[in-house]
Amino acid sequence: MATTLEVTLTKSVIGSKPAQRKTIEALGLRKMHQTVEHNDNPAIRGMIEKVAHLVTVKEV
Repeated sequence: MATTLEVTLTKSVIGSKPAQRKTIEALGLRKMHQTVEHNDNPAIRGMIEKVAHLVTVKEV
């Protein structure tokens, strides 16, 4: 497993469920095409899995 994940918001949260919006917010994403880095752990992987259709993930 990689030690760092780059998560980029690639689709808008408009029209998504409130729980998915909260997950995006918890990941630290606010704007389209914004990228944040997170340490690779099961909690972050689970969050990414829930909103996989809205984000792209790159292992660094």
